[in-house]
Amino acid sequence: MSTGFQTNHLRSESEQGLVSGVSVVVPVYRGEAILPELVRRLGDVLGKVTRNYELILVNDCSPDGSWEVISQLQRQSAWIRGINLMRNYGQHNALLCGIRAAQYEAIVTMDDDLQHPPEEIPKLLRVLSQGYDVVYGTPEREQHGLGRALASLTTKIALRNVVGAEIARQVSAFRAFRRQVTNAFRQYEGAFVSIDVLLTWGTNRFAAVKVHHEARKQGASGYTFRKLVTHSMNMMTGFSTVPLQFASIVGFLFTLFGAGVLFYVIGRYFLSGDAVPGFPFLASIIAIFSGAQLFALGIIGEYLARMHFRMMDRPSYAIREIIGTPRSQGTT
Repeated sequence: MSTGFQTNHLRSESEQGLVSGVSVVVPVYRGEAILPELVRRLGDVLGKVTRNYELILVNDCSPDGSWEVISQLQRQSAWIRGINLMRNYGQHNALLCGIRAAQYEAIVTMDDDLQHPPEEIPKLLRVLSQGYDVVYGTPEREQHGLGRALASLTTKIALRNVVGAEIARQVSAFRAFRRQVTNAFRQYEGAFVSIDVLLTWGTNRFAAVKVHHEARKQGASGYTFRKLVTHSMNMMTGFSTVPLQFASIVGFLFTLFGAGVLFYVIGRYFLSGDAVPGFPFLASIIAIFSGAQLFALGIIGEYLARMHFRMMDRPSYAIREIIGTPRSQGTT
């Protein structure tokens, strides 16, 4: 929870131009019942941090009445803007849409389920004002089940080769970053989006701070184990060449293994005059090498598929409707 010291400190920083405005971007999916409380708590917090703030709610084609609730909240509060996507594109695609619509210097992203307490936003902004470009709010204690925890671990392992081992362990959907960082991926177009990877295109000044992590208020997370693993694979094959390098290493190791087997067969023939007997030996060698080849071809196929989708010019998202207008500087 934020303290009075943090709030006063942030106010002085805002007056010095360190936090001139805050844009909060929230992807919405099945958030109909939670959105009113989220908006109320965000309003209480943002009003103490800066005079210039906005909330961008991106409806990722939620099957419930989330868009109707967003429309109602926007009519009640001018600092709220709503974006309704044409179909369900996924959390990161929806975030990219909202980030591009943000107008203020500091951008905060968070989930719509109140697991990320709005009261912790000042803590992120205070670290951001210390010269960092991206600050992650790392939960003090993870509250996911075993399956979700394993999937999250897979995602962080995939991020290691992009953002670095230390910060990858602290990556979270609760982030604060400077708007200037988004210039690095302003022209990015593609069906596969990873906000954390795109942020690395613009800066290497990352930081993390421990924040309180509340239990989900209602329902279950839409990020299943399968979706998280798929997202990890998309990151590895869409934004990194590590899998190709791994396939090359596997091919090299099996080449050495094959050479060793050849020397063994020739050596046995010259030393004892006997060939290596048995069909099982030959079948095992063929199966091992065939498996290695198919493994390498599968990785190459993933990269070809990414190239195919990029050549199709599939968009990251498509907008159906926008409500609300950007606020002018200095409005409250």
